[in-house]
Amino acid sequence: MENDNTVYISAETCHNGTRIDKLLSEYCSDISRSMAVKMLESGLVTVDGKAVKKSYIVSEGDEISAIIPEPEIIDVVPENIPIEIVYEDSSLLVVNKPQGMVVHPAPGNYSGTLVNALMYHCVGKLSSINGIIRPGIVHRIDKNTGGLLMVAKTDEAHTFLAEQIKTHSFTREYEAIVCGHLPKDSDTVNAPIGRHPVDRKKMAVTEKNSREAITHYTVIRGLKGYTHVRLRLETGRTHQIRVHMAYIGHPIIGDDVYGKPFKGLLGQCLFAKKIGFIHPISREYMEFESPLPDYFTETLERLT
Repeated sequence: MENDNTVYISAETCHNGTRIDKLLSEYCSDISRSMAVKMLESGLVTVDGKAVKKSYIVSEGDEISAIIPEPEIIDVVPENIPIEIVYEDSSLLVVNKPQGMVVHPAPGNYSGTLVNALMYHCVGKLSSINGIIRPGIVHRIDKNTGGLLMVAKTDEAHTFLAEQIKTHSFTREYEAIVCGHLPKDSDTVNAPIGRHPVDRKKMAVTEKNSREAITHYTVIRGLKGYTHVRLRLETGRTHQIRVHMAYIGHPIIGDDVYGKPFKGLLGQCLFAKKIGFIHPISREYMEFESPLPDYFTETLERLT
C-alpha cells in the first residue's frame, strides 16, 4: 500500500530470507536497488519502527515503512530528434512513435525521449498538467511498442482528451503477433490488473489491489504456430495487452517480460495502429491509422 511518498509493506512468507534492499526494489517500481540502499543509509526505511541496515534480512510479519525521497528536479532539454507527425493543429498532435523510444524522461533515460523531441518541435507549446517530465503526454505506450500516440498542446485539450480515456470513449486499436492459435476468432479478456505480488516491476492479473481491465481481440489470420490479431482496449492499464495475452496463454512474440524473446525482434511485436477521439475544439470525431512498420510486416512474412 502506498500513501503519498511512503511505502508500507507487511512481509509475508514468500519474503522470508530476502535482503530488505532487494525487497524494496522488487516491491516498488519507483525504487531501484541502488536507490533502496541510499534510503536505508539515510534512515528512511524502518522495520517495526526501527531503522535497519541494507543487509537486514526480512522475516514474515515485519512491518516495513519506506519514505521515498522527492525526485531530483531535472532540466528536460529540447532535442532535435526527428519524429513522424501524423496530424497537428493548435490544440494537439498525433505522432507515430518508433519502437525503442521512451515516451518521457525517467531515471536512466533523461534524453532521447519522445518528450525531448516534442519540446523541440513544439517550442514549449505543450500542456503543463503532467509537469516538466511529461508535458503534453495524455497517454503512453511502452518503450518497445511502436505506434500512434496523442499529445496535447494546451491544458484545456489535455483535460478534454483525458476525460475521453477515463470514460472509455477513446479508440485505441493495436495489432500483434501472438504465440499459438487462439481458440476463438474473437473474444474479450476481462481480468483485473495490478502489481505482480512478487516482482513489483511487472503487472499481473490479480484480485488484490487491482483495477478493472478489458481487452477485446479479433483474429486477423493464423500463421505457422502463431496468430496475427487485432486488439481493442476498453480500459488502459499498464502493460494491459501484454499481460492479458500472456494470461490466456498466448503471449506476444518478442515480449521478454511476459513471454520470451523472438529472433529478429528487439521487443514485443505489438503496434498501436489506430487512434480515434473527439477533437477538443471542433467536437468532431477524428480517427487516424498507420501502416504496420517494417519489422512487423517482415515478421509476418517469415511466419506465413
